[in-house]
Amino acid sequence: MSQNTPSDQNQNLTGAPSPEEQEAAQAANEFDAQNSAQAELAILQAKNTELADSYLRAKAETENARRRADDEVSKARKFALESFAESLLPVADSLEAALSIKDATLEQFREGAQATLKQLKSALERNKVIEINPAAGTRFDPHQHQAISMVPAEQEANTVVSVLQKGYLIAERVLRPALVTVTAPK
Repeated sequence: MSQNTPSDQNQNLTGAPSPEEQEAAQAANEFDAQNSAQAELAILQAKNTELADSYLRAKAETENARRRADDEVSKARKFALESFAESLLPVADSLEAALSIKDATLEQFREGAQATLKQLKSALERNKVIEINPAAGTRFDPHQHQAISMVPAEQEANTVVSVLQKGYLIAERVLRPALVTVTAPK
């Protein structure tokens, strides 16, 4: 006959573990489940910390980008005005030079004024300030023209007869509309 070991004594005839073994197995399972839950909690806490850190970095980066964009817009405005003013300096120099000549003739003044006007128009064009000067017979455009008066004429109604004052566009936007006289409806 074989000798019985203590575990053999605790087993019943069906081969099932004894209540003590079941209790020990259940305690081991609970211990493993608790350790597993603690490990999973630690992993989730580390992931949470990592995500919180990523969020704070992204938030700081966004704030820095917004600040840089604001600075760039401010500098663009400042330097755009500076560029425009710089392009007008030769015009001012020409006017001062013309006025410093004490015994200039009318013809010299006329030539100087024409050259200065040419400089001014060039400076305006460089800075995207475009003249609105519609030719007679051009269709009236309320977006670029302002009708000052209507006159009877043989032309089609609402066409430009004459320009009283030129208008200007700056970067495709009306700075000042052209003041025009238009034909009246028949």
